Amino acid sequence: MQYDVVIVGAGPSGIFTALELLKKQADKKIILIEKGLPVEKRRCPKQKTRQCVQCKPYCHITTGFSGAGAFSDGKLSLSYDVGGELPELIGWQRAQELIDYTDKIYLEFGADEHVEGVSGDPFIKEIRRRAIQAGLRLVDCPIRHLGTEKAQDIYYSIQQYLANHGVELLFGCNCTDLIVENGACVGVIIDEKGSEREIRGKDIVVATGRRGADWLEKICVEHGVEHKPGTVDIGVRVEVRNEIIEDVNKVLYESKLIGYPKPFKNKVRTFCQNPGGFVSQENYDNDLAVVNGHSYKDTKSSNTNLAILCSHNFSVPFNQPIAYAQKVGELTNMLGAGHILVQRFGDILDGKRTWTKELAQSNVKPTLPDAVAGDITAAMPYRAMTNIINFIQAMDIVVPGFASSETLLYSPELKFYSNRVKMDENLTTSLPGLHCLGDSSGWTRGLMMASVMGVLMGRQIAEKD
Repeated sequence: MQYDVVIVGAGPSGIFTALELLKKQADKKIILIEKGLPVEKRRCPKQKTRQCVQCKPYCHITTGFSGAGAFSDGKLSLSYDVGGELPELIGWQRAQELIDYTDKIYLEFGADEHVEGVSGDPFIKEIRRRAIQAGLRLVDCPIRHLGTEKAQDIYYSIQQYLANHGVELLFGCNCTDLIVENGACVGVIIDEKGSEREIRGKDIVVATGRRGADWLEKICVEHGVEHKPGTVDIGVRVEVRNEIIEDVNKVLYESKLIGYPKPFKNKVRTFCQNPGGFVSQENYDNDLAVVNGHSYKDTKSSNTNLAILCSHNFSVPFNQPIAYAQKVGELTNMLGAGHILVQRFGDILDGKRTWTKELAQSNVKPTLPDAVAGDITAAMPYRAMTNIINFIQAMDIVVPGFASSETLLYSPELKFYSNRVKMDENLTTSLPGLHCLGDSSGWTRGLMMASVMGVLMGRQIAEKD
């Protein structure tokens, strides 16, 4: 079957590629191929079972229209300082202009007009003063919070818009390979209910998200697409009572802090802060369970959760950072019998595991009900664990009480976007006809910048003719 544009992956990058092509009134025959289900059919059984049931053939939280975005807390970072390295490729000013443009599209489809973190409250200066005292940097970044339940509504509206304007949406189909002829990518091979078929096009856009980062890396190796290992993030999801961090939540909503703690001086950062939120579980291929967090617009918990991520950059001869992070996750899952592990910070400092009885007696009650109390330090690499401990203690200067003995640490929190595909500013790879977008490309991290990359791709394709 022949198309003008073949898009693999219905996450933010793939969605906004198609959306921008429509907005530019490009006369293109477009197909969007997605492994999972339409957004209105995505359901996580855990809402009823209270236990992860390891859905097959894929996790409904990470797979389907809008990718992990539909079940995330839905935060749009409105500054080029946040969201990956795309500004290095296309320029800082251009990146910010695209963010502003993309933000307006989200508003058109129902995003909340309120923006967090722009209050100008004098207390922000105090937070920055404390951060400097702790050796951390506070990143200014306005946040538009969609909310988990509202994000699903917004993406459903976008899905309907694409379908009603002629974009062919093909669900339940897994892309297995590229079709390369005469040195160019001319299509993809998909598995549709056990039957393989070819879909050909002039422009092939692969936007498979964090879940598809490992697959894309293998595809790049197989077809000689230039790429290099990038950064991999290994960390924990931290949960504290709202009372501990409510002053920061009120003026910033999300406090993006970066540090380089001794002795290793790796980059360590906070990510995805969820005031009144809930810790959640996501499942990747090979039954790998990883921790995440989200927050609703209307339903709130007594806790705030956020990720603390340690960046690892490997040099020769090692070139498998994604596999490395997966092994860390697998070992942690082994200790938790397939579940997420949770441990109190005080128990880590005391060199002991956490027991279920101790969690029940604590002020901080876990919002992930099937997390298993244990010892995350038995699986976490020494370098990463040391960085995380030192960063949490620095955070205690910014947010007094953050390093409380009852603060909860969930593991593993892993971010798979380390394979960096070589591209020019027009998002063209070394294989003619192939474009790689979003978190799987290694250039973006998060909803907004992935969406921006899709907008840019849509413009490039529309302007070619």
